[in-house]
Amino acid sequence: MAGIRRLLTALALFALASGAAPLCAAEVSYPAGSPLGLVPPAGMKASQSFFGFEDPDNQVAVIMVALPAQAYAELEKSITADALKRQGVTLETREAMPLPSAKAFLVTGRQEVDKAKIRKWILVAGFPTVTALVTVQAPDAAKAVYTDAVLRAALATLTSRAVVPVEEQLGLLPFKVAELGGFRVGGVIAGRAVMLSDAPATGSPMNTLEPHIFVAVGSGGPAQATEREAFARDAFGTIPNLKDIHITTSESLRISSQQGHQIIASARDTAGTSELTVVQWLRFGGGAYLQMVGIARTEAWKDAYPRFRAVRDGIEPR
Repeated sequence: MAGIRRLLTALALFALASGAAPLCAAEVSYPAGSPLGLVPPAGMKASQSFFGFEDPDNQVAVIMVALPAQAYAELEKSITADALKRQGVTLETREAMPLPSAKAFLVTGRQEVDKAKIRKWILVAGFPTVTALVTVQAPDAAKAVYTDAVLRAALATLTSRAVVPVEEQLGLLPFKVAELGGFRVGGVIAGRAVMLSDAPATGSPMNTLEPHIFVAVGSGGPAQATEREAFARDAFGTIPNLKDIHITTSESLRISSQQGHQIIASARDTAGTSELTVVQWLRFGGGAYLQMVGIARTEAWKDAYPRFRAVRDGIEPR
């Protein structure tokens, strides 16, 4: 249950060189679903396990994490020699590395992991709408192929895109979302969850009072039908940003031909100023369960509820 809470919180938030001419002539590559992209060095391909690029044969990786725009100032202060040392990294250099559309700085260092010597490059770039944290790690054994100049040249091509295609975002999920119910995609956690919301793109979908629905997959679930209501109530208790909760209905039902459970409740936002209505649907099957949570102001519930149901009924296995 704590994992679902962390997913919800995560969605509110919603991790210079010579020889650059050949890279600049190539096209920037964006890992599917990521707002960040660059021209990867020859021999590297998009990773299937993280946002970034990798060369498994040489054990070289470029890991790209997108953070809120305001994170740049904090990272600028917190990435220090002492902080890196606590992570086992020895700082070598720190320098400004301005990009065409972002302020940035580059840190280089070394680390020893399981007796293997690893070189590291950490680029932090502050774009207008996102902060990029890009980490490159390469063993000394790959130094002849992935030279400092090659990796710096790749990092110098880092850029961001204002819009990530919806199809790319939804393609990261372990289930299909066949119906958006008129909502926009407010955030995706690859392999786990999606938030659909009426909130503006510049807002936080979890902090808004506009109608929004969260869909996440969890492993396990109750083995017996008699255990489902208790399980559903426990799951409901993980929903953040609610107070004065009063459950009005709690009942079993079938959802897309599978066993499920529905809870509808009244509540207030954390400030206590707005009355909310909340629905949670759990759908069980295949050793896992789907948690679907729709929230709207009570006065907007009549219009929001059919849209929540449309999303619910459009969730399909991949």
